[in-house]
Amino acid sequence: MALLTSSCLRYSFTGASIPSDVNTIYIPFFPDRSNSGLGDLSDRLNEALVNRFINQSKLRLASSEEEADAVLDGTISSYSNRPFSISGDEIANQNQVQITVTVSFLYTKNPKPEWNKPFSGSFNFDPTDDPINGEQTAADEALKQITNNIFNDAVSNW
Repeated sequence: MALLTSSCLRYSFTGASIPSDVNTIYIPFFPDRSNSGLGDLSDRLNEALVNRFINQSKLRLASSEEEADAVLDGTISSYSNRPFSISGDEIANQNQVQITVTVSFLYTKNPKPEWNKPFSGSFNFDPTDDPINGEQTAADEALKQITNNIFNDAVSNW
């Protein structure tokens, strides 16, 4: 039984079990519909997703949906940068960046997506220290959480 099961799935050292007939994934740019004001948010998410799937699985990146065995598609649906913690003099000493991305994952041989759902990530920063770089770092950390959760949900189906 173990030999039969192992011949159907490939195992990577990251814990991702991938069907032997899934070799490529297409990850188009996710449009930013959040009005974040960060012009490169879509690029940063795409880079994080591509790096995670390509570097931590056996998958190769396909250049189109037609060439892919799996497709990961979505949109950046919301972005907020709000006070999280207020000091005694009513000044924010912690802000929280929260990002939500709506994602669908499908095998191209199946007509319906495996799933279609939102993923959120958040990270706090000190706006009094370096507000611009703090927000950028917080956005990167929130995107990292989202990327990890998307990857884990995608490979857990395998």
